[in-house]
Amino acid sequence: MRQIFLLTLLTLSLSAKTITPNEVYSQVMLISDEIHFLLKHYGVKHDHEGIITRTTVLTKLKPRNVWQITYEIMVKINIFREGYNLPTIEPVNMTPVLQLNPDLVYEQTQRILTELQIFKVRNNIKSPQFKIEKFKGKTPLDVYNGLTHISFSFDELNGGRFSPSYVFGEQMRVYGDITLILQHLKIEDKTIPKGKNRDARPEDVFDESMKVLEKIKQLQIGAGIDFINFREFKKGSESVGEVYTITQMILAELQTIKAYIGIEMITPAATKYNTKTSVEVKQL
Repeated sequence: MRQIFLLTLLTLSLSAKTITPNEVYSQVMLISDEIHFLLKHYGVKHDHEGIITRTTVLTKLKPRNVWQITYEIMVKINIFREGYNLPTIEPVNMTPVLQLNPDLVYEQTQRILTELQIFKVRNNIKSPQFKIEKFKGKTPLDVYNGLTHISFSFDELNGGRFSPSYVFGEQMRVYGDITLILQHLKIEDKTIPKGKNRDARPEDVFDESMKVLEKIKQLQIGAGIDFINFREFKKGSESVGEVYTITQMILAELQTIKAYIGIEMITPAATKYNTKTSVEVKQL
């Protein structure tokens, strides 16, 4: 009996703590405080209401979508570091899974907070000790919307350095994943790229991205995987930043297909491009 009791105690001590959306949201708000401080510190005008209007969605999302926005933020932190002559750090990526553990989103918030603290130390910036607030009734959707607000606030902080070249790099990651899936299933790729549309705008790229998500949705339905309705993401006159976000959603959804067919290979980080436009992105 004593051995069973000790074994039970050991099992309980080894079990991981379950982190609630309320706790994650508290960390998101802490990141938001840090970003707002930096915007004020550098005298950058912040369009709070405009960002809220453009980025807020009400559709049901999965932890994989929330996690992918944290990846997007880490990319933008690299752009921020580059702007102040600091070396970039490759963002953390994950093995494909069917159901992403929500606790992993919390881990990402800690990485973001650490990177912001490092940036302030390296640039000798003194900031207040922001208080951690407690929340009730928060959902993964609340966390997602809070993180997208942070991501687009980073665009302001980065002063327009976010370009179609970054989107192209992420689309190449999509292309790599799709190529990997085809090879794994021994399907020959007989597609021929369309000609370039010289008048392509970010909105056109966004529309093409929505078509890709619809194709992924069809695969998910066939495999019995929970899918997401991304229609609410369509706002009209989409910016480069919004195209980047929808590309991240494509990557998040593709991971479920990779996991379903047994591919464990992590999607590599994006290669850096410098001269790409919406024309090349739409063609890809």
